[in-house]
Amino acid sequence: MYAGIACLVAGYVFSQFYRAFLAVLTPVLKTDLGVTAEDLSMASGLWFLAFAAMQLPVGEALDRIGPRRTVSILLALGGAGGAAVFALARGPGALNLSMALIGVGCAPVLMSAFYIFARSFPPAVVGTLAGMTVGTGSLGNILGSLPLAWAAGAFGWRACLWVMAALTLVMAAGLAVLVRDPPKVVHDEKGSILDLLRMPKFWPLLVMMFVCYYPAAGLRGLWIGPYFEDVYAADQTRIGVASLVMALAIVAGNYAYGPLDRVFGTRKGVILAGNLLCAACVLGLWAAPAGGEIFAMAMFAGIGVFGASFPMVLTHGRAFVPAHLTGRGVTLLNFSGIGAVGVAQIVTGRVFAVAPAEPATAPYAAVFLTIALSLLAGLAVYAFAEDRTD
Repeated sequence: MYAGIACLVAGYVFSQFYRAFLAVLTPVLKTDLGVTAEDLSMASGLWFLAFAAMQLPVGEALDRIGPRRTVSILLALGGAGGAAVFALARGPGALNLSMALIGVGCAPVLMSAFYIFARSFPPAVVGTLAGMTVGTGSLGNILGSLPLAWAAGAFGWRACLWVMAALTLVMAAGLAVLVRDPPKVVHDEKGSILDLLRMPKFWPLLVMMFVCYYPAAGLRGLWIGPYFEDVYAADQTRIGVASLVMALAIVAGNYAYGPLDRVFGTRKGVILAGNLLCAACVLGLWAAPAGGEIFAMAMFAGIGVFGASFPMVLTHGRAFVPAHLTGRGVTLLNFSGIGAVGVAQIVTGRVFAVAPAEPATAPYAAVFLTIALSLLAGLAVYAFAEDRTD
């Protein structure tokens, strides 16, 4: 079982890479393909929307056929296939298709790991395991920053994507061999996602999932690249450095959040405090969008650390899910979190397009304010959630 979990964590490295690599390739894609920041926002949003749309069928598949076949088949077809389409892209249409395919391929990776944790380990340690998995998987975020910038400069971005397509196919084969499905739950109860949606206690968790992930994921996945290019005239290498700083902060944040519910005896309190600090960092960028590269990196790093509550919120929501609905429960929560990023990328792309173009900071300030206000609105709803610490 442990070899399979290790392989799933490694697979999650690929998922994190694919959701974040567009930011670093912003300058070269603009030059080679003639795409705009709004085009890249759409492509990034489609990754998250396709990923989210797959969560409900993935949940059904996890409960019915288990994680091994679910994750290996989708990663091979969608992940490797989408990376190949990206390597062949000649315009924004192909980028959109490739990112959607990759989103489908990556959709079951993390949920397969969470499904095994929820079914095979004591509830009290699931949050820590989830944080460790997301933290380790966030190494893909790091690989999609400065290392990718160097590799793209040395070998070309198309060659890099062909390598990723091949490695993704190898990873899918490893998952097919090493992952072991946990025993199926034997029960007489029937149930569906509708049973979860009928639980009033579950709704504040869905709202919190909707707002907790996209500040860090959306900014690291795309906006950090165009922002540093347009505001600070940063080249691909400097964007890679800024992305690396934020990626390292996200890794640190995921590891830090993991045990905090046991340290403080509350999940809700940890999530509220962390996300209020995340909102403060986003508001810092809005208030001083031209405050200097060091200031901007510090704010993005703060968003990465404090905005890494995703596994903690998922664990909080999982505590309300009956055992026979584990797969559907965790994927419904993930649907809310990942789907929000897709929606947010498209919405912020439109905000960017309609905001004043001058000064160069104006459209980015509008994006930052949109993100901060929506996060604060979600926190206001989550304040009424019931705390659970298992």
